Amino acid sequence: MPGEKLKKILLIVLLSGFINIYSAELSGGLSFGYNGGPGLMINGMAGNFAQNFPFKARLAFGYASITNPGKALGARRIFINNATNGKPEKQGRVWDIRMDMFYRTAIFGISDTYIFGGPRYTMFTGNFNFVDGNEDFDVTSNQWGWGLGLSKFFRMNKNFNLVFETGLEYFFESVLSGHDTSYSPDGEHVNPREDYSYKDADNAVNQPALGLRLLMGINYAF
Repeated sequence: MPGEKLKKILLIVLLSGFINIYSAELSGGLSFGYNGGPGLMINGMAGNFAQNFPFKARLAFGYASITNPGKALGARRIFINNATNGKPEKQGRVWDIRMDMFYRTAIFGISDTYIFGGPRYTMFTGNFNFVDGNEDFDVTSNQWGWGLGLSKFFRMNKNFNLVFETGLEYFFESVLSGHDTSYSPDGEHVNPREDYSYKDADNAVNQPALGLRLLMGINYAF
């Protein structure tokens, strides 16, 4: 029956994939550094998983603490109210997921150097707390973006490598939401305050845009 044949084909494809992954060069790593603020990244990398395929693939998860998520008074006016009482305190954070393809090269004659690039997805939260002002609220956004960079591996022993990485990333504009108000790049706002626009909200809140990454870490080859 067609259904049974399809199941067999899917099973063969899955088994082939597992065999390729099993025979691939697998590694994982942990890095620390700067990503809009102090942060860390954990990653898994696979290479040599297809014959003559020159790239390595990496999936990574990151976190960064953002010390300046925006202008507290501006965010309050645009998302909450026009009050000015209370002492403003602010902090932010970004969680991200990234997929990169690595290509080995020898820039300036330096071996074990990789050019990499790929898509990113971030989840930004900026918290604004007005102490003694009865206002404590978050402004959030989720964004897609792209990144490019360079990574240099220094072999420490058979399994461990010291890794230095730098890159530039750009994130596309996305909906900014706080309290019961949101501002969208396409102008479809929800409960906007007064005559504020998306540009006003974006100027008040430092969601990821164009940024520099600098990381140093350890990579372990399985």
